[in-house]
Amino acid sequence: MYTIKPHCYYNTKGSRCITTTRAVVTPPSSVKIPRIAAEDPELQSTWAHRAWLTAGSTSVAVSLGKAVIGTADSGNFIQPVVAAAVGYILADLGSGLYHWGIDNYGDASTPMFGSQINAFRGHHRWPWMITKRQFANNLHALARAVMIAVIPINILTDDAVVQAFVGVCAGCIMFSQQFHAWSHSTKSKLPLAVVALQDAGILLPRQMHMAHHRPPYNDNYCIVSGVWNEFLNRHNVFEALELAVFIRFGVRPRSWNEPDTNWSEELGVQPG
Repeated sequence: MYTIKPHCYYNTKGSRCITTTRAVVTPPSSVKIPRIAAEDPELQSTWAHRAWLTAGSTSVAVSLGKAVIGTADSGNFIQPVVAAAVGYILADLGSGLYHWGIDNYGDASTPMFGSQINAFRGHHRWPWMITKRQFANNLHALARAVMIAVIPINILTDDAVVQAFVGVCAGCIMFSQQFHAWSHSTKSKLPLAVVALQDAGILLPRQMHMAHHRPPYNDNYCIVSGVWNEFLNRHNVFEALELAVFIRFGVRPRSWNEPDTNWSEELGVQPG
């Protein structure tokens, strides 16, 4: 039932690999593996979830519509297209910064972000559960934030370049949790178009994100396309940010410590 497995992780300065052991619980064949019920209310979408997703999607659609109309009227296609590309690239970076912060700081009692930190803790214990969440349930929190941010911009400007950037960036951020969910699914359960976009690196590839759920759990945070992950990993950007936070506030990130059971995958539990 219990096995001891070697575990290697880097110290805070990344200078050497420290080998420890970890007890892994392997349930005996007589123990029934828990299964997630499809009707679990925590995984289902509510009308409130759908309303927020509709509002967020509408605000993004208005931005993209204004960008298209403004571009057609001006005849200048280059600047809006470049702005849209920049929005797509920065959305990936933003998703990584947010994911890093949620993974490493705070807890369930943290104001504003506590529920999201708690949800990410659950995700690290049961990564596959995100594939069981209904669409609006998975996206409503980001849709609400996007709506609040985008509506004032829609009111204040019709500039095609601004709207192209905002529409694409906000849309990618809003749907990043769905891209994230797809990265936890098997090819056979995904639409062919999604698999093709993952393989092309336009959406977050599955293998790239799986590395985030393996020790030392401190890289590959970006979840839109993952285009920033290699650069951020190679240049130790998040480690530098963690050091800056520690020097300024004396707060250690979770990635500096041996992951506890609340942030490690619970082995033996599989989706139904």
